[in-house]
Amino acid sequence: MLFYNGRFDPVQRLEAISRYGVNVFCGAATEFRHIVNQDLSCYDLSTLRLAVSAGESVNPEVVKRWQQLTKVPLIEGYGQTETLMTVTNHPAEPVRAGSMGRPLPGIEMAVLDDDGGPVSAGERGQLALRLPSPQLMLGYWNDPGKTAQTRVRHGDVEYFLTGDLAWMDADGYIYYAGRTDDIISSAGYRIGPMEVENALMEHPAVAECGVIGSPDPTRGEIVKAFVILRSGFEGSEELVVALQEHVKATTAPYKYPRCIEFVRELPRTPTGKLLRRVLRDRETLAANPDVAR
Repeated sequence: MLFYNGRFDPVQRLEAISRYGVNVFCGAATEFRHIVNQDLSCYDLSTLRLAVSAGESVNPEVVKRWQQLTKVPLIEGYGQTETLMTVTNHPAEPVRAGSMGRPLPGIEMAVLDDDGGPVSAGERGQLALRLPSPQLMLGYWNDPGKTAQTRVRHGDVEYFLTGDLAWMDADGYIYYAGRTDDIISSAGYRIGPMEVENALMEHPAVAECGVIGSPDPTRGEIVKAFVILRSGFEGSEELVVALQEHVKATTAPYKYPRCIEFVRELPRTPTGKLLRRVLRDRETLAANPDVAR
């Protein structure tokens, strides 16, 4: 096993895979987003047979590009600090595009509505782990209140609330839809930022993006996208309109980003997760400058 604990660099990562003959590459979603923008023909990836990602969902467009470039499957899994892995793509079962897979043997996951009851297949809700479960920690250290906040009971069944949104198909495959606090509420519509991000990532001009709800006096919030462009593209009003029309055609007209800001970088955790909270804080401060005084 080869473990690298330094700062991520896509070229260095590809060189390591080639030099050490890596068979299975496990990386964060953001790593794959950067790697697919490299010239992979410069590296010997012949020993690679599988790629695995966890921590956040990989945009379907990134999965498609990776598999086109490497001919190597890229599968996802799901776990948390509190639970370790609970959902994976099992070797003997087919992989479904965009899915994190199905629960591990002995683990029961559910998608719940606001009242703590299971939703129907295909409906979005909060992902929960049925209790008791050997995968779950005993509780948050010296914080019984926070521990209690993560528990909900429906009838005789108790669940641990993950704080993540998801939906499950009729065969039990689970699809990640973002964090519960990332949902955008705009003019009565509830919009998941990942839906918009996935649509934007399909446009040839977009290298990376982050979508949040920005305060708006009329709609409550509007969908705003922060976009990093691919080499060869420049931000312009014409490109803003093109991206907006692309999202309208790919998802639904009411989900398009009414505001698009072109940026050079996005705030991320050390493991590469997008920090939408930081983007939201910036927008809130811009809308209410007196808050900082």
